[in-house]
Amino acid sequence: MASVTSLSDNVQQHLASALSATLPEAAGADPLLRRSDRADFQANGILALAKKAKANPRELAAQVVSRIVTGDVIKDVEVSGPGFLNITIADRAITENLAARYADEAGRLGVPFAEHPGTTVIDYAQPNVAKEMHVGHLRSAVIGDSVVQLLEFTGENVVRRHHIGDWGTQFGMLIQYLDEHPHELDHKEAQVTGEEAMSNLDRLYKTARKLFDSDEEFKTRARRRVVDLQAGDPKTLAMWQKFVDESKIYFFSVFEKLDMEVRDPDIVGESGYNDMLAETCRLLEESGVAVRSEGALCVFFDDVKGPDGNPVPLIVQKSDGGYGYAATDLSAIRDRVFNLKANTLLYVVDARQALHFRMVFETARRAGWLNDDVTAVQLAFGTILGKDGKPFKTRAGETVKLEDLLDEAVERATAVVREKAEKVGLTEQEITENGRFVGIGAVKYADLSTSAVRDYKFDLDQMVSLNGDTSVYLQYAYARIQSILRKAGEARPVPHPELALAPAERALGLHLDQFAETLLEVAAAYEPHKLAAYLYQLASHLTTFYDQCQVLSADNPAEVVENRLFLVDLTARTLHQGMALLGIRTPDKL
Repeated sequence: MASVTSLSDNVQQHLASALSATLPEAAGADPLLRRSDRADFQANGILALAKKAKANPRELAAQVVSRIVTGDVIKDVEVSGPGFLNITIADRAITENLAARYADEAGRLGVPFAEHPGTTVIDYAQPNVAKEMHVGHLRSAVIGDSVVQLLEFTGENVVRRHHIGDWGTQFGMLIQYLDEHPHELDHKEAQVTGEEAMSNLDRLYKTARKLFDSDEEFKTRARRRVVDLQAGDPKTLAMWQKFVDESKIYFFSVFEKLDMEVRDPDIVGESGYNDMLAETCRLLEESGVAVRSEGALCVFFDDVKGPDGNPVPLIVQKSDGGYGYAATDLSAIRDRVFNLKANTLLYVVDARQALHFRMVFETARRAGWLNDDVTAVQLAFGTILGKDGKPFKTRAGETVKLEDLLDEAVERATAVVREKAEKVGLTEQEITENGRFVGIGAVKYADLSTSAVRDYKFDLDQMVSLNGDTSVYLQYAYARIQSILRKAGEARPVPHPELALAPAERALGLHLDQFAETLLEVAAAYEPHKLAAYLYQLASHLTTFYDQCQVLSADNPAEVVENRLFLVDLTARTLHQGMALLGIRTPDKL
C-alpha cells in the first residue's frame, strides 16, 4: 500500500493553491502551518508575505480564505488577529485518513520511506575487552540501538559497527600472565555464562596487574609481549583472541539483558584496522595534511590551542612509532567510506570526546575522505547523574556496574508488576517476563526521553512509576487498550467516517495522524527523544479520551462502539510501533 498523505500535508496543499491564486509571486511560499490550541491548525505565513507585497495582512488573509475550497478536508477557515488563519478539519477527513493508516497491509501505519535513503555506518555500544561494562556504556548502546531501528524503518541501509577496545599495552600484560598460568581461563562447564566469563577476566586482570606492579622481570616480559602482539606473532595473537572471545560472551549477556541485538560480524574493534594504520599515516604525510613535529606525525588546527596559547595537534603517530586513537579512527573512516560505501558516518560517543572527533573529522575532510557527499556526525551524549546531581557512583564512590543497574531495575519493576498481578490475572511466568520488559523499558525510556546532549538523573523510583512521563505509563496505556479489545466480545474495530467526533476523539485522531511526519523528522535528525515525547502525548490524549468517551457502553449505538474501538486499536498499534523503535516492549497485560 502507498504511504498515506497526512492531514497537515493535505491542508498545506490547499493553502499553497489559494496563496498562489491570490498572490502569484507567492507560489511555493511556506504558509507556516502548525497545530494550534485555537483551532486544529494555524497558518502564520501570510504576515511575512503581506509585508513583502506591501499589502494589509488581514485583507490578504481574507482574500486567501475566499479561494480555499472547504468541504472534504477543510471544514472551516477564519482570519484571526493580524492575519493568522485558523483552520478546522472535517470530522470525516480525520476518520478517513486514520482508516487508510489502519488498513496499511505493510504494517507501517501509512508511514512513507525517506525520500533519499543512503548508507549509514553507525558506531555505537563500544565496550572494552577484559573490562566490565559500567553505567557509562548505557547511553551509547541505548541511543545507538534506537537510531538504528529508526533509520532502518525509514528505508536507510544501516551498517552497525561496535568499535570495541581490543588493542593496547595492557594486553601484553594479560597475555604474558596467561602464558605462564595457562589454566586460568579454563571452564569446568561446557557453557559459561557472561557473568562467569567476566568474573574470570576480572580476576585474571587484577592478579596480572598485581604481578606487573611488583615483579620487574615479569614487567619486562609483558612489555616484550606487546611488541610480539603488534608484530602479529601467531601464538600471541591466539592468546589475545582468547581474551576477546571470553569478553564477547560477557558483552552478549549484557546486551541480551538490555534486550538489544548485537551480532558478531558487527563487532569490528580497534584491532580490525591494524593493517591500515601505516598506509593512513603515509597518505596523510604525503598529502601534507599531517606533518612531522618532534618526531611525531601531527595535524595542526588554527582554532585548537592549549591553555598556554600554543597549538594542540592531533597526534596520528607517536615519536616512538606507535599509533594513537587518531590513526585507528582515521583508518576506520577510510574503511567505512571506501569499502562500505557509506554516505553518512554516525558516531554515538560521549560529548567529552567532542574535540577529538572534531579534529579527526576535519583531518579526514582535508584528506578528501569526507566531502559534500560523505558526512561524519558525532551524536554526542551527556552524563548519567545520581539523584544528587553528581556523576552516578556507588555509595563507596565506585563506578556502577551496568549489569547491577539493570538487575535492580528489573527487580523494582517486577515488584510494581506483582502489585497489579492479581487484578489482571497474571501468571508467575508473566510477572517475571513483564517485570523484565518494564524494568529494561524504564531504563531505556529515561535515557531516550532526554535529549542526548543533556545530562539526566538516574532515579529508579521515578522510572518505574505508573504516573508521569515514563515507559510504564505508555506500556500501561497499551495494555489497557488490549484489555478493552478482549472485553469487546463480538464488537469489532470499524471506522465510521459518517459519524461526528467528540472533542477528545478529534484530538486523539489528529495526534495519531502526526505519527508519520514525526517519525521521519526524528530519524533525519537522530532525535529519539522527540519520538518519546510524541508517544507520551499520545498516551495523554488517550487518557483524556477514556475520561470523556466510553468505548464499550451499552448506551452507545453499535457504530459508535466500532468507531471508538477502531480509534483505540490504531492508538495501540501506534504505541506498539513507536515503542519498538525505541527498543521497548509492550506487554498485552500489565
